[in-house]
Amino acid sequence: MDTPPPSPARTLAQGLVALLDVEEIDTDLYRGARRPGGEGRVFGGQVIAQALQAAQKSTEAERIAHSLHAYFMRPGDERYPIIYRVERDFEGRSFATRRVIAMQKGKPILNMACSFQMAEDGLHHQDAMPDVPAPDTLMSEAALLAASGDQIPEAVRGFLGRPRPIELRPVDPRVWLTPERREPSQATWFRLVAPIGDDPTLHRAILAYASDHVLLGTSTLPHEVSWLTGNMQTASLDHALWLHEPFRADEWLLYTTDSPWAGHARGFNRGRIFAADGRLVASVTQEGLIRLRD
Repeated sequence: MDTPPPSPARTLAQGLVALLDVEEIDTDLYRGARRPGGEGRVFGGQVIAQALQAAQKSTEAERIAHSLHAYFMRPGDERYPIIYRVERDFEGRSFATRRVIAMQKGKPILNMACSFQMAEDGLHHQDAMPDVPAPDTLMSEAALLAASGDQIPEAVRGFLGRPRPIELRPVDPRVWLTPERREPSQATWFRLVAPIGDDPTLHRAILAYASDHVLLGTSTLPHEVSWLTGNMQTASLDHALWLHEPFRADEWLLYTTDSPWAGHARGFNRGRIFAADGRLVASVTQEGLIRLRD
């Protein structure tokens, strides 16, 4: 009996898994694949996730990545793979540190420091998870965009409409084409579109990839602008991620974000990621370019 082909969602999920699985080409030197059919700038979350994978591959499995701090220097080019060079800066009994330089055509596009820790118990507290509607009561962002139909500019319709491996379900969807002034905070459920294996390093990389969604836009909410209105230039400048607890990226996670400050063409954003059972599994910060254009 012939094996049925994988579902479109499973194909998307496996495609992301393959994209983030960096290839070792020499000691502490890795190559990250380009996204098939990709054009323009590389998504920042891809560079962060591939850099994290390179750092994880250079570290003993008993040590768990618990934080990363990255600076974007140049936009990545979708036409080329990315080379990741890992420096083993510190190797202690409890902690280890890795520094990763991502390069294209001989020039660095991202620097990242990543810290690892041997598992141990300790004191514990956490913020409470906000009370928001469950994801199965909400429309996906893809469905919301599809409902906008011809209102979306033709130049970006194909980009926005292409199937994506991360499903987003915003709690209070924003209107991208006619943005209204709002408080700089939002909440979005997300997950990988299909189940994958149990490798925790892969789930951490996928969360790192997904954490670059929705975050930067939070700082534009009070200003009645969005990148779709045509008068905004946006880009991630840096990105920090703390991984607190175990989780699965193929199960629903709640991403709550807020922006306490924006100015001088920069917006500062914070995020908290909760598992559906209420555990705070990760925290995120990012500063990005939010420049008004004529």
